[in-house]
Amino acid sequence: MACLGVFDSGLGGLTVVREIQRLLPTLPLTYIGDSRHAPYGSRSEGEICQLSLAQAEFLLAQGCTALVIACNTATAAAAGTLREHFPCVPIIGMEPAVKPAAAATKSGIVGVLATVGTLQSARFAALLDRFAAEITVLTRSCPGWVEAVEAGAFETPETLRLLQREVEPLLAAGADTLVLGCTHFPALRPALQALVGPEVVLIDTGAAVARRVAEQVAAQGQEAGSLTLFTSGTPTVFSRSARAILGVEWLPMVWPLVWKDGRLENA
Repeated sequence: MACLGVFDSGLGGLTVVREIQRLLPTLPLTYIGDSRHAPYGSRSEGEICQLSLAQAEFLLAQGCTALVIACNTATAAAAGTLREHFPCVPIIGMEPAVKPAAAATKSGIVGVLATVGTLQSARFAALLDRFAAEITVLTRSCPGWVEAVEAGAFETPETLRLLQREVEPLLAAGADTLVLGCTHFPALRPALQALVGPEVVLIDTGAAVARRVAEQVAAQGQEAGSLTLFTSGTPTVFSRSARAILGVEWLPMVWPLVWKDGRLENA
């Protein structure tokens, strides 16, 4: 039976897990949230590669047969390296939804909300070259958004101020479509949609990644799929926010991990 391994810099990748579970409810999933090192967006490419390799190795040791890099920044920095190290393992990454946003916009102006690491990557530049030649793309690096999600502060007054600070310039410039270019950001979707109004389209790539997983991973179990959760952060904090993101009242135990000499180990 196939088991899918998913990792991210913390809780954000659970927005992708949510979409995978909707499409493939019987697929067993193992997830790592590296909350100790969140956010990845401000880290160097070399460091992100090392963190990503360690998580991939841990997931494969747990019996996972395919991997999802549920982080735009880690995909940009490390997807190529992971595919070189594990050539026989299907590895699915993330990228900001520039193509569907270009198709959706009526004003011709799209805002991309992402981290510095994603916005400065060659991968993002290539996306703009391929799909944004006929539109205007405005970007915001959204400091504090990842930290708000990690803290479970989805709609606090301070979080709403952070959202408003980044979104208002985009709306003032005429953007009618906003790309959520970090997997943490869909956790803020209700607050964001209330802020921008129903006429502004919010787009992320979680559902598209789930469809890609369905193409890559054919074998599924016959019963409800299991979900095994690991975090390098605080399990109780992680569990509380994870329940909110996944929309469930109960989760299995969140297993703690520690980093030791560049490798992940059970605490």
